[in-house]
Amino acid sequence: MVRGEEGEDHIRNWMRNRNTVEFIGLWETLHNPDFKPVEFDTFRKQAGLNSFNLTPRKWIEATNAIGIFSKSGRYGGTYAHKDIAFEFGSWISPMFKLLLIKEFQRLKEIETNQYNLEWNVKRILTKINYHIHTEAIKNHIIPDKNYLKDKEWLVYAEEADLLNVALFGCTASR
Repeated sequence: MVRGEEGEDHIRNWMRNRNTVEFIGLWETLHNPDFKPVEFDTFRKQAGLNSFNLTPRKWIEATNAIGIFSKSGRYGGTYAHKDIAFEFGSWISPMFKLLLIKEFQRLKEIETNQYNLEWNVKRILTKINYHIHTEAIKNHIIPDKNYLKDKEWLVYAEEADLLNVALFGCTASR
């Protein structure tokens, strides 16, 4: 939320920018089925010109936008969806943008570490279970079925594929 005359000036200056108009238009296209693309095209063509001026209220009324909300009165102000608010914050403050990038990188690193841990646990489980499985095949399946010596490897391969499907959702060949 941005309040006051200075805040309104920041928003108007931000909304005059061609990249801003394209960003909020794209956001609306993705999230708003009632968005009016023809009106958006008009703004996009004018954006960046010295004579171009765009306010949140003008944007909302012309395009039926939902990503930005403007409210007058005592508790009034301009509010935006967090995606749009992040874009505005990045435009107004390089420090905010840098902190946002750093936080994104930190979260991606955590996500990657969790994925790697999960992958390693599955690999270890597969390795342990493979040894148990091969012993069971050797002691129980092969003697019962009387497989030829040169065909025993097929039984082991089928059982290994069963383990891969159980843990990874696919066979070793995929």
